[in-house]
Amino acid sequence: MSASTALKPASVPTRRAFSDGLVEYGRKDPDFWVLESDIGKSTYTYLFGDEFPERYFNLGIAEIGLFATAAGIASSGRPVVCAGYGVFITMRAVEAIRSFICYPNLNVKILSSHGGITAAIDGVTHQATEDIATMSQIPNMRVLCPSDPVSARKCVETSFSVEGPVFNRLMRDPLFDLYDENETFPFGGSKLLRDGGDVTIVSYGDIVFEALAAADELAATGIRADVIDLYSIKPYDREAVIRSVRKTGALVVAENHQAKNGVGYELAHLCLTEHPVPFAGLGLKDTFAESGSYQKLIEKYGISARHIVAAAKTVIEKKKTRGGK
Repeated sequence: MSASTALKPASVPTRRAFSDGLVEYGRKDPDFWVLESDIGKSTYTYLFGDEFPERYFNLGIAEIGLFATAAGIASSGRPVVCAGYGVFITMRAVEAIRSFICYPNLNVKILSSHGGITAAIDGVTHQATEDIATMSQIPNMRVLCPSDPVSARKCVETSFSVEGPVFNRLMRDPLFDLYDENETFPFGGSKLLRDGGDVTIVSYGDIVFEALAAADELAATGIRADVIDLYSIKPYDREAVIRSVRKTGALVVAENHQAKNGVGYELAHLCLTEHPVPFAGLGLKDTFAESGSYQKLIEKYGISARHIVAAAKTVIEKKKTRGGK
């Protein structure tokens, strides 16, 4: 697909859109329950509870108990959605998720809000900058990271399209509308948002918009970039990434996450084993972030459009020194 350079501001954050999708899906599927860890007004799961009070349970600030309860319900055959802030889900409750849900491959879907430093003003205690690494390495877990309200809502149906656990990484604040209602978001897919021949830029979630802005800035200087939204992080679209880097000969990965053990590490390994190219991975460099405005934070920690542009120019220069196009 092709994204417009003039994006419309989104009216709702992805956390709200996902919960809207839960309500819509709940009208079609009467079987699943939703469990919340105290913050239903923030994750917007209260919307599901308002419409289906007999299928909604708020277990309070007790994430380990939340997932242990979900495991018990799912083991009897009923699908469960668990909701909360990502930093608490992927740290406090990771043992329960690993051993009680992923090991028996139970049908539990996760609404994880405040991914990365989109939690901005809430500070480091609420900024989940290690969550992709944690969830991606657990066997049987699938990981989705939508970038806009449409993709977030559609990820509800994607999550329920398979048996087994699915982690959905969502954002605190609304950013932009990107996708048409006709788009689908299957596991293992990606979206080519820009088509170019000089460098591949891969991102997911909120930083997709920074990648698009960077591509526009590069285009003004005659540099054409492929921009890939890797919304399905596990499994991811290996074929699309390899096809793109074979065409462009250079790769930049930008993500709102620790650079170490993030998607950049995964794609760097892919290129090393399949098609080595000059590479740059942008993310937090082994540091905690801080409280502040979202735009100032992504600028300070090196994942804004400006940094993506600089990284793209660097890998293109490295490509030239190696005799690439």
